[in-house]
Amino acid sequence: MNPQDPIPHPVAAAAHPDPYPYYAQLRGGPPLAYNEPLRLWVASRAEVVMEVLGHPALRVRPPAEPVPRAMVGTPAGELFSQLVRMNDGPLHAAHRPVLQRALAGVKLDAAHRLALQVAGGIDTASLDDFCLAMPVSAVAALLGFDSAQLPALARWTRDFVACLSPLSSEAQLQASSAAASTLLQRFERLMEAPRPGSALAAVCNEARQAPAVQRRVLLSNLVGFLSQTCEATAGLVGNSVVALRREPGLYEDWLAGQSQATDIVAEVARHDPSVQNTRRFVAEPATVAGTRLAAGDGILVLLGSAHRDPALNRMPDRFDLARTDRRLLGFGHGVHACPGQALAQTIAAAGLQALRDTRLRTRQALPAQWRYRPSANGRMPVFSAQAHG
Repeated sequence: MNPQDPIPHPVAAAAHPDPYPYYAQLRGGPPLAYNEPLRLWVASRAEVVMEVLGHPALRVRPPAEPVPRAMVGTPAGELFSQLVRMNDGPLHAAHRPVLQRALAGVKLDAAHRLALQVAGGIDTASLDDFCLAMPVSAVAALLGFDSAQLPALARWTRDFVACLSPLSSEAQLQASSAAASTLLQRFERLMEAPRPGSALAAVCNEARQAPAVQRRVLLSNLVGFLSQTCEATAGLVGNSVVALRREPGLYEDWLAGQSQATDIVAEVARHDPSVQNTRRFVAEPATVAGTRLAAGDGILVLLGSAHRDPALNRMPDRFDLARTDRRLLGFGHGVHACPGQALAQTIAAAGLQALRDTRLRTRQALPAQWRYRPSANGRMPVFSAQAHG
């Protein structure tokens, strides 16, 4: 895809080489605009995005379709139905605090050290495979899996994540269900004797103090930790590599230690986020941005656009590591905000640091070209040579 190619609709923007001028055009239109081909309302301004994400009448999933149709009746669908980030109501209320408190207890310095160690042990031929395997492997290690199990866990997680895309094939859906079953089994075994000091031990400790917690739901959300990490954090690492190539002087400063991986990742998460959009669905008639919506309406929430809104971040198109008032919505806002934002950025920064010490030691080693993986909401660069044939 060429940077000058027109963007046919807001969903296609996620995988476009440069969607940000298009987002600026959308922000210049109505606060909430209806897109007839998508049959979705579109929120592109930061203030509207925050209103949508915090609105009590809006849900993560359509009320009539809590599980995507293609997944209903499968092991992957059962797991999906129990993810707190995809649910509202009692399931969300009982389990989210347990997971949130456990995540809050993770020491970021220790997580960074462990992630660096894990990154050093990843033996993959391509940069693409490194970006996908490293974040999942780091989270699995934090949860207490030993190093010998990490490659298989990363593969199973990638197989499971495939079912979360509306672009998935039948073969991918079948592989996803097999992976879901296997991942649940591995977590079941680990939960029998969690490693002392691990994140899983913290989850189990919190769960013992919460009688409403269901073991199967907890297991599903542990798999959810891995699946959330997989493409979103891989995209954060990959987009940071793109920034090293694109931003003048950034690579040289980074190589010399004058720019830190943590600062690069934080600004990339704002400037070119790996999660470009999400969706919300109207459970009961509601008014959003002055527009009356009916039950069942859907809203496409353009997080990537909101980050470039000058009302949220000053001089938003400027890539600025020294930005002190950086505001992010890519990890959500309101009751479904992701509690793992700091951890995700810590892991991505460790991945970037490991790349400096191994694959990207010279500017010539930086990828000269890339495309973006087809996706309805994610922005993940693909660097492999065969991707450009």
